[in-house]
Amino acid sequence: MMIYLSELLIQNPELESFGQLLQIIDQKARQGAIHLKIDIKPAYPDTPADWEDKVEGAFAGVHSVMGAYIGRTEDD
Repeated sequence: MMIYLSELLIQNPELESFGQLLQIIDQKARQGAIHLKIDIKPAYPDTPADWEDKVEGAFAGVHSVMGAYIGRTEDD
């Protein structure tokens, strides 16, 4: 199943932060999504410069042998 970042944003208008978006991405991956198309930049005030890497990490972490990526590090 392919999901689009823009669809996640439209389907979840209650999200108020980039961190909350990463949680939704993680949830969708756990529910069986296997492809994520990054087609839009999230417009949250806390969206980091490396947002694409963090989005990919939140999604791919579920499918990784190293465990899920939760979207935050000590440097954030």
